[in-house]
Amino acid sequence: MSSRRHDPRWTFALVSAGGVMMTLDVTVVNVALSDVARDLDTGLDRVQWTVSAYSLAFGALLLTAGALSDRLGRRAVFTAGMALFTLASAACGLAPDAGALIAARAAQGLGGAMVFAPTLALIAAAYEGARRQAAIASYALIASAAGACGPIVGGLLVTGLGWRWIFLVNVPIGLLVVAGALRRMPGAAAPADGRPRVDVRGALLAVGVLLALHYPLVTGPEAGWTAPEVLGSAAAGVLLAAALVAVQRRGGGLIDLTLLRIRAFSGAAVLGFLARLSSLGMLAFLTLWLQSTYAYSPLRTGLLLLPLTGGLLVTGLFVNGLQKRFTARALVAAGFAAQGFGLLTLALAGAGAGHAVLVTGLALLGAGGAVIFPPLMGVAVGTVPEDRAGMASGLTNACYPLGTATGVAVFGAVFAARLDSGLGAGPTAAAPVREAVETGRFDLLAPALRAPATAAFSGAFTAVCLAAALVCLLGVAVSRTLGPGPEPAGAVRERPRARAVRAS
Repeated sequence: MSSRRHDPRWTFALVSAGGVMMTLDVTVVNVALSDVARDLDTGLDRVQWTVSAYSLAFGALLLTAGALSDRLGRRAVFTAGMALFTLASAACGLAPDAGALIAARAAQGLGGAMVFAPTLALIAAAYEGARRQAAIASYALIASAAGACGPIVGGLLVTGLGWRWIFLVNVPIGLLVVAGALRRMPGAAAPADGRPRVDVRGALLAVGVLLALHYPLVTGPEAGWTAPEVLGSAAAGVLLAAALVAVQRRGGGLIDLTLLRIRAFSGAAVLGFLARLSSLGMLAFLTLWLQSTYAYSPLRTGLLLLPLTGGLLVTGLFVNGLQKRFTARALVAAGFAAQGFGLLTLALAGAGAGHAVLVTGLALLGAGGAVIFPPLMGVAVGTVPEDRAGMASGLTNACYPLGTATGVAVFGAVFAARLDSGLGAGPTAAAPVREAVETGRFDLLAPALRAPATAAFSGAFTAVCLAAALVCLLGVAVSRTLGPGPEPAGAVRERPRARAVRAS
C-alpha cells in the first residue's frame, strides 16, 4: 500500500468529520422540537423522545463498540457505524410520523456510538509523540466547537429549509466519509491467533448496564424519581453492573478491568464525566433561560452563544503549545477553574448583572472546556497497552454522555426546586408558569405573573450555575489523579507503529 494511502491526515480528517456529525446531532435537534411537533401533529412531550432515544442508544453502546473495535478492527467498526448513522439520518428526514422518527433516532444513536467509540484509538494509532498530542488537541477542539455551534446550525437549517434538513444534510456527508474510510483509512492488524474473539455475554451486559443507568436519568425528571420504571431501571443497572464485573473478572472478556487500576486512566474517565456534567449538563438550562426570559428566537439564542464558541476556539489554538509546557494535571485543573469562574459569572448574569457579564461568563466556560478535554483524551489512550486502546477509548467516551445525562437530571432537580421556591405561590400560579417555561413563551403570561415568573426563572438558573460551579471545584481536586507517578504495569509511554497492517 502506498504511503499516500496511509497518510495519517486522512484518518484525522475522516475521524474529525465523524466526530462533528455525532456531536452536532446531540444538540442540533433541540431547537427544532416545536417545529417537529407541529409538523407531525403530536405533543411536545412525545417529540422530546427524539432526543432521549438518541441519547439512550448512543450512551448504551459506547463501551461495547470501543471494546469490539479492538477485536474486529477499528476501521471496520467506524465504517459500519457511519453507514448505519447515514441510513438512519435519511430515515429521520423522511419519517412520516413521530413513532418512525423516534425509531430512526435510536438507530442514529447506535451508529453514532460505533463511530465515536474508536476515534481516540484511531488517532493514537496514526500519530506518535508530539504529533499525537497535537492531533488529539485539534480533534477535541473541532468536536467541542461543533457541539457549541449546534444551536446556530439547527436554527439556520430549521429557519431556512425546515426541520427535516437537520437530518438529511448528514446523508451526503456520511456517504463521503464511508467512501473515504474504505479507501484511505488503514485497517487493523489481525489478532495473534488469527481469529477475533468476541465476548457476546460481556457485550450484552455492558449495553444493559449503560442503558439501565441512562434511562432513569433521562426519564426521571418527567416521570418522577420514585416512579416504578425509574426505580426499576436503576435497580436493574446495579444488578447488571455487578454481573458484568463478576463475568469480566475471570479475564479474557470484553473489558479489561485491570485498566481501572491505572490511576491516571481512571482519573481521566472520572474527570471527563465531571467536565460534561458541569458544561453540557447545564447548557440546556442556559439556552432555556435565554429563550424564555428574553423571548429570543432559536437562531438569536444560538448567535448569543457565540462567545462560548469563540472562547473555545481561540483558547484551543494554544492548547498544543500549552501541553508542551505544562502537565496534564495542571492544564485540567486550570480548565476546571476557568469553567468554575465562568459559571459564577453566569450566575451573576442570571441575577441581572448585564450583557457584558453574560459574554464574559460564556467565554470563560468555552475556554475552560478547550483546556480540559485534550489532555484527558491523551491520558486515556497514552497510559494503556496498544491492543487495549479501543477499549480505553470506548470506556472514556462512555463517561461523556453519562455525565451530560446526569447533569441534566441533577440540575433539572435543582432548577425545579428553586423555581417552586421562587414562585412562592400555589398551584394556580405555578401551572401557567410551568407551561410558559416548557414552551419558552413568558410573553403569553398575564402581566401580573410575567415579572415574578421571570424573576423566579432567573433565580432557578442562577442556582443551576452555582451547583455546576461546585462540580468544577470537585474537578480541580480530582485532577490530582493525573499527577506524575510510577508508570503502571503494562502501560507504554510511546507505542511503536505496527510494521504491517491489513484491511479490516
